[in-house]
Amino acid sequence: PTMYGGVFEAAKTEDKIKALEEETAKPDFWNDREKAEKTFQELNSLKDSYYPWKNLIKEIDDLSELIELYKSEEDEDLRLELQKQIDDIDNAFKPLKVKTLLDGKFDKNNLYLSVHAGAGGTEASDWASMLMRMYMRWTERHGFKCEILDIEENEGGIKSVTMKVSGDYAFGYLKGEAGVHRLVRISPFDAAKRRHTSFASVYASAEVDDDIEIDIKPEDYRLDTYRAGGAGGQHVNKTDSAVRITHYATGIVVQCQNERSQYMNKDVAFKMLRAKLYEYYQKEKEKEKEANAIAKQDIAWGSQIRSYIFQPYTLVKDHRTNYSTGNISAVMDGEIDDFIESYLHFIKES
Repeated sequence: PTMYGGVFEAAKTEDKIKALEEETAKPDFWNDREKAEKTFQELNSLKDSYYPWKNLIKEIDDLSELIELYKSEEDEDLRLELQKQIDDIDNAFKPLKVKTLLDGKFDKNNLYLSVHAGAGGTEASDWASMLMRMYMRWTERHGFKCEILDIEENEGGIKSVTMKVSGDYAFGYLKGEAGVHRLVRISPFDAAKRRHTSFASVYASAEVDDDIEIDIKPEDYRLDTYRAGGAGGQHVNKTDSAVRITHYATGIVVQCQNERSQYMNKDVAFKMLRAKLYEYYQKEKEKEKEANAIAKQDIAWGSQIRSYIFQPYTLVKDHRTNYSTGNISAVMDGEIDDFIESYLHFIKES
C-alpha cells in the first residue's frame, strides 16, 4: 500500500507540473504579470521538491541492480567504484532529508538576519563581524542571495548588521541561529595575550508577503441605509441616503452621510472600508511577524545557544542540541549544516 500510495502521489505531482507548464506556454500567460510570477514560483517549487527525489530513487535502483550483478565478483576496482556511488547517493540524500524537516508556516520564506555585538567591547565587535562573514559564506555555499541592508561599523568590527537572505527555505534553515553566540579566545587586541570571552546576538525573522488583496464579498458585510441628520440641503432627513457598512470578520464599521445620494455615500463608504481593512491586515501581519520572529535574548553570560572556543582547545558546541565539532575553522568558514540539521531534529522531537 505504501508503494502504490507513493506512486499515486508521484503521478499527481507530475500531472500538476505538466498542467502548470502548459499554463505558462499559453499566449496570454503574461497578461497578468503578478499571477504569472506566482505560477512560476509554484512550478519551480514543485520541480525542486519532486525531481531531486525522483532522480535519487532512480540512482538507488540502478545501483541496487549493479550490486546484484557484481556481488559475486572479487574486483577491488569495481568495489571501490560501487562504494563511491554509494557515497555520492548518501551525499545527495542528506540535504533532501534535511528539507523534509522544514514544514513550518514561514520556513520557505526569505529571511532577515541581524547580528549585534554584545558585552566585550572591541573584541565583541570583531566577533560580530566574524559571525557576519560565517553566515555570508554559508549563503554563498548554498546559492542563496545575501544583501546587507544596514550595517553600523565601529573600531574592531561592527556594532550591528542586518542582512536579507533570499532563497527557498532561507528562514527554515537559519531560524535556529537566533540567540546569543559566545566566543572564547586569546584576544588579538590584548597586548598581554589574555583569554577573553565575548558575546554577539543573532535575530532571525521571516519575510512575510506584504501584498494584500482586499476582496470584499457580499456575504462578508452588512449594508444598512438610514436617513441622514443635520444640515445638508433638501435631501437630508427626507431620503435614506446615509450608508453604514459592518464587516463581520473584523468588526469594522464605516458610515458615510456627507454625499448627496445613497450611491455616492455607498461608494465613499466602501473606499473607507477598504482603507481600514488594509490597515487592519497590515497590523495583523506585523503581529504575525513578531510572533514568528525568533526573539533576541540578553547578550551576556548564561544565555548563549552556542559556544565557539579557540583556546585552550578548539570546540564549537550547541547548548540546545549538544552537537559539537572541533573543526572551528570550517565552522567559521560557513560550514554549519550539521548544526542546522541537529537543531531541526531537536525542535521536531521536542
